[in-house]
Amino acid sequence: MEQLFTICQQNRSKLKDFLTTLDKEILFQIPEGFNNNIWWNVAHTVVTEQLLIYKLSGLEMNISDTLVAKYRKGTFPEENPSEAEFEQVLELLTQLPAQTLKDYKAGKFKDFKTYPTSFGVTLNSVEDAINFNLFHEGMHFGNILALKRAVK
Repeated sequence: MEQLFTICQQNRSKLKDFLTTLDKEILFQIPEGFNNNIWWNVAHTVVTEQLLIYKLSGLEMNISDTLVAKYRKGTFPEENPSEAEFEQVLELLTQLPAQTLKDYKAGKFKDFKTYPTSFGVTLNSVEDAINFNLFHEGMHFGNILALKRAVK
């Protein structure tokens, strides 16, 4: 399991690079043919990890309900984030996977509510959720690469 968290941290590091190296104009632009932007994809990965791993385990999430409402599945960018929200997501990107690993090692994930994903995979355990989250983040990484090409 530790290798999965290492992969997640590496992915999050790459996502953080997008946020810190691309102009905000590029991050927030929604190119023709797309319904979201680079920023939304990054923030969405932060929210989804918490929903899949913590919420389905019946634990309190480490993010605000406001972030969840703005970036959960089925949402779309409605406005650019405030500077405070931008900085918060930037920090959470790498902070949360480390916290999740710590909580996993501490045995905090005792219960899990079975969840059928929209991808057709049913998650039956926190381990399933951790694995699926990596797949999910990989899909969004690919979306970000496509968005980056479309806006440059």
